[in-house]
Amino acid sequence: MSVVELRLWGTDRTGPALLRMATGRRRLRGVPGLSFAKLLGTGHGRTFTPGDADPHHWGLLSVWDDGTDLDATPSAHRDVVAAWTAASHEQLVVRMRPLASRGRWSGREPFAPAGDAPAYDGSAYDGPVAVLTRARLRPSRAVSFWRAVPPVVPDLHDAAGLRLAVGIGEAPVALQGTFSLWDSPADVVRYAHGSAAHRDVVRRTRPERWYAEELFARLAVTSVTGTHRGVAP
Repeated sequence: MSVVELRLWGTDRTGPALLRMATGRRRLRGVPGLSFAKLLGTGHGRTFTPGDADPHHWGLLSVWDDGTDLDATPSAHRDVVAAWTAASHEQLVVRMRPLASRGRWSGREPFAPAGDAPAYDGSAYDGPVAVLTRARLRPSRAVSFWRAVPPVVPDLHDAAGLRLAVGIGEAPVALQGTFSLWDSPADVVRYAHGSAAHRDVVRRTRPERWYAEELFARLAVTSVTGTHRGVAP
C-alpha cells in the first residue's frame, strides 16, 4: 500500500516561490520510489475560484512505494523539500495511506494499488481521514462551476469534525481541487449527505459536464506535524 505525504509551506516571498515551483518539478522526475508527485499552489478554501489563490502558501503532494523511508528519501527529493523549508516560516506535514480512490489525475490513478497488489479494504477504518479532490475544468464550463461553488463553502467550514480545508491546484485556473482533514469518515459522510448545497453540486456535476478529468480520494491519516496559517490542525 502506498505512502502519501502532503507538505504545505508558508512563505513570505512570492517570486522565489514561483521559481522553486518551476525548477522543482524537473528535479522530482525519476526519483526512486516516488511514483507520483505534484508541486501545488494553494487557496484560502473560501471560494475555490481563481480569486481564492494564496501566493504565500505552497505544497508538495508525493506518493511513495510501500516500504519507502520518507525520512531518508533520495537526494533530489530531499533537496527540493530542504529548499522550500529553508525559505518558509511554517510547514505542515501530513502522512497518509490510501483508503479509496476513483478517477484520474493527469491521466493516472496515483492512489491505486501498484501492480497486482489487492485493493485495501478501508471499510472498517474509523480514525482521522483526509479527503482529496482534484478536477480539470472544461474551459467552456468554468464560469458555471465557479458560480455553483460558493454556497458549498460556508457549510464546509462549519462542518462538524473538520480540522482543515485548503484549496489546491497545479494552476489557479482550470486545474484545482481541495484537501481537507477530518476527525473520522463518519464526519465526511455526514457533511456530504447533510449539506444541501453540497448535494446540489454533486447532483449537477454530470449534467453540467464541468470536468474533463476528476479524482476523489479518501486517505487514512497516520501523522500530522507542524502548522498551517499558524494553526496545528
